[in-house]
Amino acid sequence: MKTALITGATSGIGLATAQTLAENNYALVLCGRNQEKLAELKQELSQRVPVEILCFDVRDKIAVEKQINSLTKAPFNEIDILINNAGNAHGLDPIDKGSLEDWDAMIDINVKGLLYVSHAIIPQMRDRKSGHIINIGSTAGKEVYPNGNVYCGSKHAVDAITTGMRLDLNPYNIRVGAVNPGMVQTNFSEVRFKGDTERAEKVYQGFMALQPQDVAEVILFAVSRPPHVNIADLTVLCTAQASSTILKKE
Repeated sequence: MKTALITGATSGIGLATAQTLAENNYALVLCGRNQEKLAELKQELSQRVPVEILCFDVRDKIAVEKQINSLTKAPFNEIDILINNAGNAHGLDPIDKGSLEDWDAMIDINVKGLLYVSHAIIPQMRDRKSGHIINIGSTAGKEVYPNGNVYCGSKHAVDAITTGMRLDLNPYNIRVGAVNPGMVQTNFSEVRFKGDTERAEKVYQGFMALQPQDVAEVILFAVSRPPHVNIADLTVLCTAQASSTILKKE
């Protein structure tokens, strides 16, 4: 049984991935900021596989290090698979009207948070000369769209960091890849529009967006390949989406 650590595990893609991996006999370390939701998820999934939960904010490098270092008991003390899923988007404004707080949140979570968690996990993979890292990127890391400026910049950083990880960790037999979804129907837009539910719902009207389960199944495929196969970079769109700006709506 392999052990997977998932950040942002209490909602959206992270939640669907946790449930999917549990169904496929992976032990789980589930990370998030909501202790209550983590506890509920542990109760649900521990009926199938061993589950540990860690409550921390990926922006807090001290908490990240402390919480991950607390994993001393098997099977949680050896992380075979790291899924860097925690991420966010705040605001959809032109660069001259952007909020500094929004920019900080996106860079701190999407970029620095990914690095903090990876920094805490990679040494044990390096020492074992074995491991698999999946970074959840975005089509926003492949192309830039109007008013996407800093969010797209943060996801382009994830794309570059993923490549850098793969190059640097190649001598240690560590697989590194990215899954880059297009539009997925989660609470993503509600967060981006700061709780404006009506505006968020309109984003997904008139077409069938990807569902979290769709992405979770792609992640399962990537992590379940034989040891000599690495899915280095995979982009997944719903059929209605051709690019960040071209979308067929009914």
